[in-house]
Order: sequence, then structure tokens, then C-alpha cells
Amino acid sequence: MSEFDENAAFEGASLSARAMAARPQPYLEGLNPAQREAVETMDGPVLMLAGAGTGKTRALTARIVHLLNTGRARPNEVLAVTFTNKAAREMKNRVGAMLGQSADGMRWLGTFHAICVKLLRRHAELVGLKSNFTILDTDDQLRLLKQLVAAEGIDDKRWPARMLSGIIDDWKNRALTPDKIPAADAGAYNHLGPQIYAAYQKRLVELNCCDFGDLLLHMVTIFQTHEDVLAQYQRWFKYILVDEYQDTNVAQYLWLRLLAAGHKNICCVGDDDQSIYGWRGAEVGNILRFEKDFPGSHVVRLEQNYRSTPHILAAAAGVISANEGRLGKTLWTQAEEGEKLRLIGHWDGEEEARWIGDEIEAMQRGTRGNARVSLDHMAILVRASHQMRAFEDRFLTIGLPYRVIGGPRFYERLEIRDSMAYFRVVTSPDDDLAFERIVNTPKRGLGDVAQRKIRATAQEHGTNMVEGARILLAHDGIGGKGAAQLRLLIEGIDRWSGMLRGPRIEVNDDSVVDTGGPIRIEYGPPEVSHVELAEMILDESGYTGHWQNDKTPEAPGRLENVKELVKALEQFENLQGFLEHVSLIMDNEKDGEGEKVSIMTLHAAKGLEFPAVFLPGWEDGLFPSQRSMDESGLKGLEEERRLAYVGITRAEELCTISFAANRFVFGQWQNAMPSRFIDELPEAHVDVLTPPGLYGGGFGAAMPKSTLHDQAAEANVYNSPGWRRLQARAGTRGVSQPSEAKNMTIDMTATSSFSMGERVFHQKFGYGAIIGIEGEKLEVAFEKAGDKKVVARFLTAADDAAS
Repeated sequence: MSEFDENAAFEGASLSARAMAARPQPYLEGLNPAQREAVETMDGPVLMLAGAGTGKTRALTARIVHLLNTGRARPNEVLAVTFTNKAAREMKNRVGAMLGQSADGMRWLGTFHAICVKLLRRHAELVGLKSNFTILDTDDQLRLLKQLVAAEGIDDKRWPARMLSGIIDDWKNRALTPDKIPAADAGAYNHLGPQIYAAYQKRLVELNCCDFGDLLLHMVTIFQTHEDVLAQYQRWFKYILVDEYQDTNVAQYLWLRLLAAGHKNICCVGDDDQSIYGWRGAEVGNILRFEKDFPGSHVVRLEQNYRSTPHILAAAAGVISANEGRLGKTLWTQAEEGEKLRLIGHWDGEEEARWIGDEIEAMQRGTRGNARVSLDHMAILVRASHQMRAFEDRFLTIGLPYRVIGGPRFYERLEIRDSMAYFRVVTSPDDDLAFERIVNTPKRGLGDVAQRKIRATAQEHGTNMVEGARILLAHDGIGGKGAAQLRLLIEGIDRWSGMLRGPRIEVNDDSVVDTGGPIRIEYGPPEVSHVELAEMILDESGYTGHWQNDKTPEAPGRLENVKELVKALEQFENLQGFLEHVSLIMDNEKDGEGEKVSIMTLHAAKGLEFPAVFLPGWEDGLFPSQRSMDESGLKGLEEERRLAYVGITRAEELCTISFAANRFVFGQWQNAMPSRFIDELPEAHVDVLTPPGLYGGGFGAAMPKSTLHDQAAEANVYNSPGWRRLQARAGTRGVSQPSEAKNMTIDMTATSSFSMGERVFHQKFGYGAIIGIEGEKLEVAFEKAGDKKVVARFLTAADDAAS
């Protein structure tokens, strides 16, 4: 039974209320004391400070059911707010299951935006709108902003629509209307920001439209300026419940405070240690100030964890305890002790990916430990999306099925497909599909009409679109800015193709005798490496600059992905080999049923859990992110530390943290220092693993040539404090130097050592027979995996495999 006296809780209540309270309450069964306290404390402000994996969703839904079951409120008198539609659906389903009937009567259970839409439809005229207003999507917002920028005569290069959209959205998240922009903000944008913002809002009203930010902003404005409307909803909503309160922005916070000022029965559920969305407006201070903002509030700490082992919880607690801005709690569990958190250092990121791939395969086969672990139960959580490339390449090469959660696979990302299209056109001007993708990317003033002209000209002359564009330009078939930009693009393709091929050389050839003279045309070696050429293509085409100038939150990540793509080229001898590699591995990767290991960013992992979690890339500058620390100082560092806490607490049974001594950063290899978060881990709960080959001279054996440094640089790595800490914990006395290995290449002119029909063996796909040969690229009919295209080096003769 609860420590609360239910009779005392209902003292003075009506007979009907007492009768309602006397009904069976099966939804309270199984709740621990803290959860039950949070459910039954129904009067006044309540903060449910719920640590990771402590059953906060169950407690929150049980509280809603308790309010309804005891007659404290009718369904339409409860306002329950979530951040996602998925969370709202889950909450409604759980409430319905606990009540034993449909929860459709809860009209005010939903996301902030969904509820504000309903409210704004009722009171649209108070902000100059009609009730049938339209909500603009992102494309419409950008189109409108571009029109306003042009009308104001503002330079759209300096003030692109996407940047202005981000600035305005930030102001709306802070509940700032155009007349309330702080002087510091206005001055930072030469007073153009507020000017465009005011014109944008005026135009939205004229169009009877609003954007998503307006939904909350308008309702805050209405509540602040129309006391009668606010009072109506303060009376209406007797109880307010908020999920993930630590993620609220200023506008959401003000909206909630205004509504809660009536009955004062607000229950906020959240975890200050999991506030990781500051970059999109979330204010961790909202939850830290709860007791000050809501006097007389009751704080209930949910600390019993139902997810992770004691070692994992202790490791997470050790890291997060270094944060100053937190309310504080101590997670505990009744689970068995389990394995300690594992820590391992690698020579570089490629070796890190190989090791994790090997570990995952071993766990899947059951050769690590006694039990087989499903791929569905394993996840790799990275700080930045560009880290995924090394893992995707490795998994595709060894045939390990995977899924990317929260975004497309690396080679399917927009910026990667664009970059690859540039490379394809340079290596093969006949690739019209690639040319169509890049001809107006970035924008060159070549719309659909111009592209149709190019396509028609190419078809008329029986040639490719590059030549079609050249012919069209020669006959002035395209005019204006588009013609000038197209000419620059064609000249660039010619120049890059020439650099790819090498300089033209006329060679005297006595075997050739005709009126033209004994001359043979050859091409010398390329003047620049294919990696330098790739950088040149992306820079001179304007594609790199396009993302550098883009001010949207996604732009820095896209730029990092492009740099990661260029880095991947180092493993190949030329552009053609790289393009072949990508097409080959993507051809083998088919979406389908079956187990898959999950890859995602740490931000995307919030709310998820997995028996086994790998956390790679724990190096200063990468994690914690240098950009976050530069932009937000201590505040940014503490949010990064909360992100580390989130990552560790996603693991149920096994958590592995890894770092690399070298990373490829901005086009060059740099020594990497282990993350400062590593030394915040409590040593009693951490096992330091020895990297493969550490004692036998094979450390870094599969490292590509490009990672080799001079002796002084290597000495810096091995003598760095972070590396010495790793050695000390592992009990080692030295690290062998890396050995050189061959670059990975695919030579389509090479002759395979295999023959048609020969039986072969692949580590992942098993036995099969060769049914097609194209250089080193083989097509194999595998007995269990079906037809696959593989590189010869990944196959062995069936007889050799059997022996």
C-alpha cells in the first residue's frame, strides 16, 4: 500500500468523489513507492524527476487514469502534452488499456502544436486570421521569404532565405514578436532581421497563413493580451500534464505557465540530465527552475532503473556528476551486476569500424559469451552523422545487415548523391542522369525549360547532355544568367576531365605514316591526385560553398558528410574505382526482413534502448563537439555531457566506448585526444580492453598508406596523456608501430584468378558458383544468399575454405 492516507487525501470531498475513489485501482499495482507517490500526489504543482529507464511513461499514464478513475477530472478537463505524435498515440493507447475503454474522450491529449491548432482555430480573429487559416510548410516559407527579400532589395547571397527562416524560427521559439526583438539580436543582423520578420508576419496575415512557430506564438500572444480567453481555459483545464519537460523552449514554457496559473495542478515529467536539444531552442533552465516558478511544488524522484545493469548506471552517474547545472538524483537497480563498461582505443577510425564489426559478428554467432545476440538488439550510436560512413562501408563489405535510424544511409544522403553525381559526370560525360542532377545544383538559373532544351538538343544530335549543352550555348539557345553559369559548368567539366585523364601528349610514331604525320596521342599521369581533384570539383563547382553559406541547422552536418566522402577516396587508386565500389556495395544492399544492427546519432537514440550499445568516436573535438563548446561555452559542454549520459543509459547489458588515436579532419590526418568524458568514468566500473595486435606487432596492420605519419607525429600519439592513460589501465608497457598495408582498389582491367563456374566461399554469404566475371568484379550465385556481385579479394576457392 502507499504511504499516503487516501481518506485524508479526500477529506472534505463529496460523497460521489469518495465513491469514485473507492473503485478498484488495478493500474496502481506494480508501481514502486516513488511512482505511486507521483501518481497519487494530485494537488498542486508536481515535478516527476524521472531518470533514464525509471518507468516515467507508466507513471504518467497511471496518473491520468487515476485522475479520471477517482473523479478528480473529466476527460476533457485534462490537458496532456507531449512532443511527438508517436508519444501521444502511445499515451492514449495506454490510458485506454488501463481504463478498459476508449480514451477518445481525451480531446486535449496531443503535441504542443496539435493542441495549439485547435485553440487557434477558435480564436484566430484575435491575431488577424480567419479560422480556416493555412499552415505553411518549409518550402512555402522559403518561397515567401525569397519574395520579401527581393521586394526589399536585399542581397539574397548575404541574406539567404534559409538563414532568415532559421533566425525567425529561433525568435518564435523564444516567444519574441517583431516589436520585442532585443537590441543585441537586432544589431547582430544590421536591423534587417526584425525588418524582414515584421514584413513576413504581415504577409502571413494577408495570406491567412501561419507557420508552425506561429501556432504557439499566437496562442501566447492571445493569452497575454486577452485575459478573458486565458481565464476560460484556466477554468477548463483542471489538471495539466507535460511529458519531456526538459525539452521545452521559452514559448512552450510561457504557454504552460499561463494555463497553470488557474488551478495550479500541473505535473511535469522530465530529466534535466537528458536535456540535449539546446540547438533547437530547448531550455534546460525550465526544469531547473521548476520549484521557483511553481511555489509549493512537490518533487518526486524516480530513481529505480528497470533497464540497465549496476555497472552501466554507475558509469553514467560518474560522467553526469561533473555537470553543475542539475537537480541531482541517484539511479539504482535490482538487476544483476553484469559486465563492466568496456573501453578500447584504436589506431584510427577505420580500425575502430573493423573491430566493432568483428565484435558484432562474434556476438551474433554466439562466439563471444555463451548466448547468441540478435542484430536487432545491437546499436552503434555516433555523435555526428559523418561517422556512419566508416561503419556502413565496413558492414556492406562484410555483408552485415544494418539500418540507419533517423535518416538515410550515408551514400543515400542528398549531399552525397549530389557529390557523387559530379564525380560521375567527370569520369563519364555520357552519364545524363548525373548531369541532370548537377546542372542546377547549386542553383544556376537553369530551370525546367532550360533543361528540356538541353535534353532536346542532345537527342536531336544523338549525343549526351554535356555535348547538348555545348551545342546549345554555341547557338545562343540559352540566354541570361543561366547561359553564363552553364558555360562555367561545361568548362569546369572539361577541365576536371582533363585533369583526371592527365595532360595530352603527342608522341612520334614511326609505324603511322599518312599525310597527317606520324603522331600518336597519349595522356600523361594526372597532375593532381584523385582526392585533390575531388576537392577541386566540389569547390570550383560551388557545391561546397553552397553548404558553407547555408545557415540551416542541417548545413554543418551536410558539409561534414561531404568532407567524409572525400576522405573515403583515399582508400582507392582513382575516382573510377571508388564509384565502382559504391555502386557494387549498394547493389548488394537490399531492404528486407531479417535482423539488422542499428546505426544512429546519439540525439536520435533518445527514448530507445538496446541490450548492447557501441559508442565510438569519444575524442575531444568530436565528442564533446568543438563547435558546441565554441558556440555555447560551459553551457555547450554540459549539454554534450548530458548527451554522453544519454548514450550510456541506452545500454541494457553491454556498453562499449571506443576512441581513435588518429582522425581525418578537414582533409588531413590529426592526432586525436581521448574525450575528457572518458576520465570522468569511475574506474571501478570500467574494463580497459587491449586493441587487437597490441603485443604482436600487428597494431594498425590494416591501416591504409595515407594514415602513416612521420616518426615525430607517431611519437606524439604514443606519448599523449590520453594514450598513456589507456596503456596504464590496460597494464601494457608499449605499443608496436603500425605496419603498412595495401590500399583497397577495384581494378576493372585486372584479370580475375577465378574462372566461370568455379565454386567459391564468402565469409558472410557462404558457398556459391561464379556466373559472371568483369575484371575483379564477380557475380556469384550463392546457395543461400542468392546472386551477389562481389570483389574477387573477398572470395576464396571452395576447396581452400573447406581445408
